[in-house]
Amino acid sequence: MSNPLYELKITDKQSFLRFLGLLREDFISNPEGWENKTLPDFLEALATDKEDIQGYYNNSNADIPVWSTFGNICKGAKVHE
Repeated sequence: MSNPLYELKITDKQSFLRFLGLLREDFISNPEGWENKTLPDFLEALATDKEDIQGYYNNSNADIPVWSTFGNICKGAKVHE
């Protein structure tokens, strides 16, 4: 089954805004798939996941693009403990 949240390529401001909309829709329709269901938990995971994001890009041999970084941080915060 496809998941637009993970299939969307974040390349600019507009696609990042679309991503945020998909993230919100995912929370509403799939709350059981979220580890961090409250704003404080989500923000804590967002900050914690940010600490690990450099390793993700280092292992991928990729540059860190500005808008996709924000998307990857949010996706990581969804499940990061």
